[in-house]
Amino acid sequence: MTTDLQQPDEFADLMDLMRNEREYSDRREARDPSDHRRGLRALLIAAIILVLILAAGGGYVAWALNAPLHAPTGTAQEPDVALPAAATLALPAEGASAISMTGADEYVGATASGIWAKSGGDAPRPIASISKLITALVVLHAKPLKSASDPGPRITFNKADHALYDKYYVMGAAIAAMPTGSTMSERDALATMLLPSAANYAEAVANWAFGSQGGYISATKKWLAANGLGSTTIVEPTGMSARNTSTTADLITLGKLAAADPALAAITSTKSISLPGPGTLTNTNDLLGTDGITGLKTGNLGDGTYNLLYTASFVVGDTHPVTVTGVVLGGATHQSVDQDVTQLLASIRQGFHNVEVASSGQHIGTYSTAWGSTAGIVVAKDASVFTWSNTPITTTLKMKTPSSYENGAVVGSVTFTAGANTTTVPVTVVGGIHPPTAWWRLTHPQELGG
Repeated sequence: MTTDLQQPDEFADLMDLMRNEREYSDRREARDPSDHRRGLRALLIAAIILVLILAAGGGYVAWALNAPLHAPTGTAQEPDVALPAAATLALPAEGASAISMTGADEYVGATASGIWAKSGGDAPRPIASISKLITALVVLHAKPLKSASDPGPRITFNKADHALYDKYYVMGAAIAAMPTGSTMSERDALATMLLPSAANYAEAVANWAFGSQGGYISATKKWLAANGLGSTTIVEPTGMSARNTSTTADLITLGKLAAADPALAAITSTKSISLPGPGTLTNTNDLLGTDGITGLKTGNLGDGTYNLLYTASFVVGDTHPVTVTGVVLGGATHQSVDQDVTQLLASIRQGFHNVEVASSGQHIGTYSTAWGSTAGIVVAKDASVFTWSNTPITTTLKMKTPSSYENGAVVGSVTFTAGANTTTVPVTVVGGIHPPTAWWRLTHPQELGG
């Protein structure tokens, strides 16, 4: 079998040269025989050279058309990631506040479980009816309930207890009915003290647990010291006295202690209950059940002394539950305190977000070849990473040598890391590399050779 190969242009030029030389020799032969002999010799030499070139050319063509090629050269860079603006916590502008958060250490740092953020200074301030939460914890320390639903022992209210109703009525405090000789479980008495913030129940329960107000104050001082609440002062169980003071840091600790007690956590998360005697009792914390708020206690002494110690739970992202403990002291009104708390919680939620780090088809590099074929290197799909605020995001690009450079071939991956979260997406070829033409192979031997 024979194969016809098209001769390169230089071979055709040589044949033309030989024909021209023959014609020139014929013309010279008529003039000078010696010139004719020299022309014949030159023609013979040219013929020999042509034969040698043609003999070698067949092997060169076969080699050039089949020689391996150098792999495409690739250049790629890690995608740029635009970080969002830093989150701003909407801390209250009036009074003093503090907030703590657990469950998100990998995003905001382990220090957030202490005091994550605060405003308004650290000076002790009147805590008003938040005092009743301390009274409840001190009573439960002396007379614990076994579970959240355990009613505990029954309390019988005597004539002196009944007189407390009139005492606190005159003082303008919140009160609840307490007939002489009536009885109530410890759990229900605590609920009556905490939900509507009944001051007469706070003093009556303290007297029941410790025998007198002096006994209550002594037990409270020991309990505060044992729990590290050295900046808290309690002189009576209701919070009617402005001398009952504490700091935002101490109250964050207090809130966590209360939330950890099953009975108190259940009581302070209840919107309302109905009991024989006091009737329907409504929680003064009207934020319960909104914005994730689960407890704990309000307190106010009037103008400029509106307080709220609260807990909240919500999920950020799809699967990350967090718990917030916060306090506001010295708000102008009940409504302004509620607004400050809801705005702060909203700013926390908004600070957690998915940051878009790459988009499908995003160009990050190019492959090129010696014969002029090029292809793009792109991110294969959209990518995002869940994080807090403007947490730095690192990018790691890994490339590999593929088996082919066709459109869609996977040539690497890029990994984005923000804190504890990572996401990895493939990197692919777009466009594809096309092989060189036969003519390019025949005319570029120096680029061949593998």
